[in-house]
Amino acid sequence: MIRLNVSLSCLCRAFLMASLQLLLELFLLVSAWKPLACLDSISALDIGPQIPHNGSVPLIIDVHVFVSNVFDVDILEYTVSSSMLLKLSWLDPSLSWHEDTNPRSFITLPSHLLWTPDFTIREALWVDWREHNPRARVSREGFIELYLSLTTKTNCDFELLRFPSDKSDCSLSFHAFSNTAQELQFHPHAVNEIFSVKRDYMVRGLKAQVPHFQVAPCFQLTLSLENTAVKTTMALVVPGVAILLADICGSLLPLKTTERISYKVTLLLSYLVFHSSLVQTLPSSSSCNPLLISYFTSLLILLSVSTIETVLMSALLARGNFSPKISPNLAPREEGLDTANPGPRSEEPQRKAEEPGKTWAEAMDHIFLLTYVIITGCSQIIFVIVWVWWECKSDLPPAMDAPYGGKPNF
Repeated sequence: MIRLNVSLSCLCRAFLMASLQLLLELFLLVSAWKPLACLDSISALDIGPQIPHNGSVPLIIDVHVFVSNVFDVDILEYTVSSSMLLKLSWLDPSLSWHEDTNPRSFITLPSHLLWTPDFTIREALWVDWREHNPRARVSREGFIELYLSLTTKTNCDFELLRFPSDKSDCSLSFHAFSNTAQELQFHPHAVNEIFSVKRDYMVRGLKAQVPHFQVAPCFQLTLSLENTAVKTTMALVVPGVAILLADICGSLLPLKTTERISYKVTLLLSYLVFHSSLVQTLPSSSSCNPLLISYFTSLLILLSVSTIETVLMSALLARGNFSPKISPNLAPREEGLDTANPGPRSEEPQRKAEEPGKTWAEAMDHIFLLTYVIITGCSQIIFVIVWVWWECKSDLPPAMDAPYGGKPNF
């Protein structure tokens, strides 16, 4: 009896161990099956429509870029904001139908039900797509038309050498990183639809092209911007020329008068304030700075030299360095000649003694004035020649100038 009880307990224990092992294997199998089932469900949901198969040749997409507005051109931050419309059209034979099946010549479908290229603008700081799920028009033959409206703020390398009469080319590169060049190609076209002219920068040209070196399927839109700010030119150039002419006119004042020194110093201080505020408003770059910065700096140097000359000549004239010494025996002799009217008779020798000094000081000041006018006129002519003929070559970008830089190879 005891042996029977022991055997039954052993059998129960073995059965329990086998049951526990079976339950553990079933639990492990279910645990391993759940991720695979979730992966299949996620793949079925996230993969979505695939690019239309076009045999051995890539799918061709015609892109028309309609630029409707270019605004907020910030030359200090080197940014441009623009609004545009993209018209995409391609052929998907799998979406075609026969007239017997559906008599309509076209239908409209939500874009998330179709394959559409995912664009990324390389130069963009931010992009605002107006419609997140636009509707596409599908014709009976399988031609698809899709319109995408966007507003973007992009980086632009302005050529500011001749600011405020500068011209620059700003590029926007549209990449489709979800596809390869063997699967997809773009045929871009650009259309200028800007009608407003009440702005400083105008779009003088549009060009759409496919770059030669591309990591992924892409096309590039180039905006040719021209600064037409006549107000900015007048506000920058006219005050500098006016102050220079005022300085030349101030040199015509008599050298001995104190008003000339105060006039020159006041003019120089006012130009210093104008120059400091001007430098802060003008843009700067790492290679080619605007020529106006050099122009206004040269005007500052000319005004400083003119003010220093006036101060030195007035100081030397006041110290009597240009007046000859009067001999001491002239005073008693002249005093004995006319005792009735000593005033005028005593001032006459002093006036005669001072006349040579005055003449020489005024002659030196007159020579400096002529030289100053000649130098000023030559500087203006040189600046015009440099403005018309000089070309500045920008430095190489860091990717090309670095010892390990260059275009990536994929």
